[in-house]
Amino acid sequence: MPITGSEAPKRRSACARDFPIVCVGGSAGGLDAYTRLLRHLPCNLGVAVVVVNHLRHTATLLHEILPNYTAMPVKLITEKLPIRPNRVFIIPAERDLHVLRGVFRLAPISKPRGWPDVITVFLRSLAKEWSGRIIVVIVSGLDGDGAEALSAIHAVGGVTIAQRLDTAEQPDMPQSAIESGYVDFVLPPEEIGAEIARIVQGSWQPRG
Repeated sequence: MPITGSEAPKRRSACARDFPIVCVGGSAGGLDAYTRLLRHLPCNLGVAVVVVNHLRHTATLLHEILPNYTAMPVKLITEKLPIRPNRVFIIPAERDLHVLRGVFRLAPISKPRGWPDVITVFLRSLAKEWSGRIIVVIVSGLDGDGAEALSAIHAVGGVTIAQRLDTAEQPDMPQSAIESGYVDFVLPPEEIGAEIARIVQGSWQPRG
């Protein structure tokens, strides 16, 4: 039965998620950045951290490696896995990632050849579907995945951070993000965690 009239707001409210999501996107050299960031990210901020690695064949190893660097549970994303705070979620290999009604949805990768755009796909889904605050971190990687979606993140009040280029093993991806004109902070990985905490705790105000 279609949702009409006064039923629609009630259904939407029941499905809404209002805690922050932190998307950390990277590829080549990203592992170093992920570990350095997680070591300095408080584990009780009430955020869901989603690592979107666009190196398709190595992403499935991250859920085994990253628990060494954070006290938060680290989970490989499966279809319809509920999104919960104070956890780290890892995109699986060969999949595009979306969110819908508080759960992750997986789809066959839309660019099976050439440079994948899994970060861009996920960020556009967040901008459309997520009701809580969105924080995007673009770290080391080749190509420019993610940069095209940063304007959509800004349009919904999200905050964007790029890894400082001289700390990235492969600066192409953070450089593309910076060149988009939609990056709020440029920081080394060790400082990104503290900045995320400041944003979540409300002491940061968006630029005009």
